[in-house]
Amino acid sequence: MFFHKQELQFKSTPDKPDAVYARKLQEVLGGQYGEITVAMQYGFQSWNSHVPGKYRDLLYGIAAEEMGHVEMLAMMIAQLLEKAPLGITNDAVQSDPTVAAVMGGMDVQHAIVAGAGARPVDSNGNPWTGGYITASGNMLADFTSNANIEMQGRLAVARLYHMTDDHGVRDLLSFLLARDTMHQNQWTAAALELQAENMEQLPVPSNFPLSKEYREVSYQYLNFSDGEHASEGSWASGPTPDGHGEFSYHDGPTTSAPMPPPTHPDARFYGTTDVPNVVEKAAGAAQDKLKKE
Repeated sequence: MFFHKQELQFKSTPDKPDAVYARKLQEVLGGQYGEITVAMQYGFQSWNSHVPGKYRDLLYGIAAEEMGHVEMLAMMIAQLLEKAPLGITNDAVQSDPTVAAVMGGMDVQHAIVAGAGARPVDSNGNPWTGGYITASGNMLADFTSNANIEMQGRLAVARLYHMTDDHGVRDLLSFLLARDTMHQNQWTAAALELQAENMEQLPVPSNFPLSKEYREVSYQYLNFSDGEHASEGSWASGPTPDGHGEFSYHDGPTTSAPMPPPTHPDARFYGTTDVPNVVEKAAGAAQDKLKKE
C-alpha cells in the first residue's frame, strides 16, 4: 500500500528556468541509470523477495525513497520549463538568439507532448523501458547490480553538476550525490553481509554444484588481447575471491574444438546452403505435400 505525502525530501527549485538544461536533466530521471529505473529495480526486487527480514525491508525502504527522487526531479524539470517558448517561433528565432538557443537545444516534446512538464524519457527522448531493471531473485546478484546502478547514476549527476551554475539545481544535485554515496556503500555492505551470513556466496548462484562446471577453466585468465599488462593484475595469479581456487594466466585459450559442419535447416526457411538449389526446392515441395511440420 502506498500513501503520498505532499512534501519533498529535499528542496527542488531552480533559480531560473532553463529549457535546455531540463532536457539534460531528463537523463537522470528516465535514462538507463535514472531514478525511474532505480525505483522500479528496488521495487521489483522487494516484491520478488523470497525471505522476510532486514534485506527485504531494506529494499522496500529504498524503493520508496527513490520514488521521492523521481518526484523531485520531475518537479525540477517542470520548473526549468516554466518559461519555455510557446506559439509561432519563426520570427522570434530569427530576431532573438536566446530563443533560438533554447529551441535548438530543448526537447520539443517537453512542450508538444507534456505541456512544459517532465517525461519518462532520457535526454535524447528515448522512452524509459522496464528492460533497464534487474530483479533476478538472487540477492547477491541484485545487490551487486544495485551498487553498479548507483555508481553509474552518481557519475551522471556529477557530470550534470558541472553543466549548470544554477544554485537551486546544484543544491538538488548535491543532495542526490550524497544519497548515491550512501546507497553505493549500503548495497556494498549488504552484499558483504549476505556472504558473511552464508546466505549467498561467490560464484553466483552459489548453490549450483561446482562439480557440474568445467572446473579446469574456472580460474584461468585467458588473454585474448595483445596487451602486455593484464598478467600483472590480482586476477592473473593468487587466490580467487570465492576461496575455491587459484588464478592462473594464459596467453590465449587453453581449450579448442573442431568447427562443426554447416547446418541444413528445413528447406522452407529458404536459407542459402551447400545443398543444390534444385534439391532444396524438391525437398520443400515434398515436405509441404506430406504436411510435415
